Amino acid sequence: HLYFLLQGYAVLDQTAMPMVGDPETTYNTFVPQLVADAEAAVAKAVEMGVTDPERIGVIGHSHGGLMVANLLAHTDLFKAGIARSGSYNKTTQPFGFQSERRSLFEARDVYIQVSPTFFADQVNEPVLIIHGNDDSNPGTLTFQSEVFYEAVRGSGGTARLVLLPFEDHGYRSKESIEHVLWEQVRWFDTYVKEQ
Repeated sequence: HLYFLLQGYAVLDQTAMPMVGDPETTYNTFVPQLVADAEAAVAKAVEMGVTDPERIGVIGHSHGGLMVANLLAHTDLFKAGIARSGSYNKTTQPFGFQSERRSLFEARDVYIQVSPTFFADQVNEPVLIIHGNDDSNPGTLTFQSEVFYEAVRGSGGTARLVLLPFEDHGYRSKESIEHVLWEQVRWFDTYVKEQ
């Protein structure tokens, strides 16, 4: 985050977006809770004078990538987003994900509702999608990003897909980390920063 600070960005780090409720059905209200949490975080940052509400970007990795994609699909809070190594179609994990233990066949609507690929036509902010080409996490295989990218682009949205060679779910090589930093700052400089 220091890199973004050095580029002139304010950073809200580790902003908590908890999902509350019965653990058995928390994902029934995932999107509304996520939106409410993001609205509260943005409102507080604006109230504190930390940010301009017209120039806010959002970044997330893994489950945070899913959150970014859902926020772009279901709000207009952000000018652009960066989603890294996320899972964007939960129907590809038909027997549960995260704390969701119901199967796709028991909670079909929930699986679809939390899957931003099904709402890619509503992503009207530019989204940078980054993924390790060798992601071995069964819930976040690389095809998740490829399909989400195609869905956003095919619906007329602005998206860029960056696949990092030889990288797993977490990026390790110096070259990949530097590449990710460069891509992220370039993306926000293009779509968020005041010109």
